[in-house]
Amino acid sequence: MKFKNIFLALLLSGMASFALAQNGGKLRLSLEDAQQYALEHNYALLNASLDVQKAEATKWQSIASMLPQVKAGFDYQNMCGYEMNFGSRGSMSSMIPDSIQIGSMWIPITLPSMGDDESSASTGIPMNPSGNFSVTASIAFTGAQLVGVSLSNIALEMANISHRQSVQSTKANVKSVYTSILVMEQTIAILNSSLSNMQQLYQTTLASVQAGAAEQISADKFAIQVASLRNSINSTQRTLKVLYNSLILQLGADVNSEVELTTSIESLLNVDKAANLTMGGFNIEDNFTYQLLNQSEKLAEKQLTMAWMDFTPVVSAYYQYSAKTYFGKDEGFNMTPPNMIGASLSLPLFQSGSRMAKVKSAKIDLQENRNSKQQAEDGLRVQYNQLCFELTSALESYQIQKDNLDVTQRVFTNTSEKFKYGHASNLEVTTANSDILTAQSNYIQAVMSVINAQVALENLLGI
Repeated sequence: MKFKNIFLALLLSGMASFALAQNGGKLRLSLEDAQQYALEHNYALLNASLDVQKAEATKWQSIASMLPQVKAGFDYQNMCGYEMNFGSRGSMSSMIPDSIQIGSMWIPITLPSMGDDESSASTGIPMNPSGNFSVTASIAFTGAQLVGVSLSNIALEMANISHRQSVQSTKANVKSVYTSILVMEQTIAILNSSLSNMQQLYQTTLASVQAGAAEQISADKFAIQVASLRNSINSTQRTLKVLYNSLILQLGADVNSEVELTTSIESLLNVDKAANLTMGGFNIEDNFTYQLLNQSEKLAEKQLTMAWMDFTPVVSAYYQYSAKTYFGKDEGFNMTPPNMIGASLSLPLFQSGSRMAKVKSAKIDLQENRNSKQQAEDGLRVQYNQLCFELTSALESYQIQKDNLDVTQRVFTNTSEKFKYGHASNLEVTTANSDILTAQSNYIQAVMSVINAQVALENLLGI
């Protein structure tokens, strides 16, 4: 499965590189393409994915602690020719027993013969070099280990929720910046249109001045308007560049990448869809923040259970196999059993009340967690109502500003035509131009308010 995922990732990466090369090094992205690109390359999202993998590794670490543990060892001993000396046979014969008991078996002891001077010769046991190989399998089980596995499962689920929340946040951020770029580009287009109109009026007024039909002050006023519009266009273009840089960071693309957006602002600004968000109700279970609060409460409950586990016994068992070998010509004295098993049960009895204090502290933490969860739940419901109000107001303002922009554009066109034929003054044209610029600014702000309110509500709803 992992190999398949790696292969698909490499294939998608190769296709993206090929598409990039075909477009002359430029990324042509719709909103959906931009969001998908960010999901694959955004560094914060990649870290969230790594957190999930780390939580899964921690879970299996907890499970492994309850499984049998096996270890093997080998040791070598060489006493450099030393012999264990028991003194003369005569003096030792009364001290050395005829046999010794190992387990249920009695093993006779026979001292080596010392010849004619047997009564006065020393008795020694050579300490030959030896090696010991052992394999030990052990297992220990406590209630705390079982609770630890549950804690790891909760931590893994929280990591998964945080990852899904990061996915939603990344998509929302990309949409917000993407929309801001489209709005800024539309702003520049509107300003360019106004600049073109003002330049025509300036040229017309300049011709009237030269013909003696108008005063120079009228042409100068239009010249100021033209310069002001050019300055606004330059400032907006700089802001647009900043937004493109911000989008590149959100995408996780190369900082030198060129991005071309293919989705129009009209496609993104779906008024009916935005209005429907306020009518579907709020299922708090779909909210990622609430899901994290639920898991946090479960975590506090398991912490309380973990505190109670200090009262439970510890059970352990082991099996050991040992094989001892002597490397000398004489077999040494070997008392190492080849097979051995054992088990133990330990129960803590008295710890001066520290365990009950720990339980009490865990109970308090759980109650605090539940209080915080209830407060956050109430806050989320209030936030839903507030965001619905904000989105409704933004939609109403958008419709008003859209109509106002249409009216001011028609007024400016009408006043400009009148000015050409001498039926409107320079002041009327300037006022009409100021009105249309204000209307354009208000319209753009209304569009951004709708988009931002919609994104905020979608985040709360977990969409």
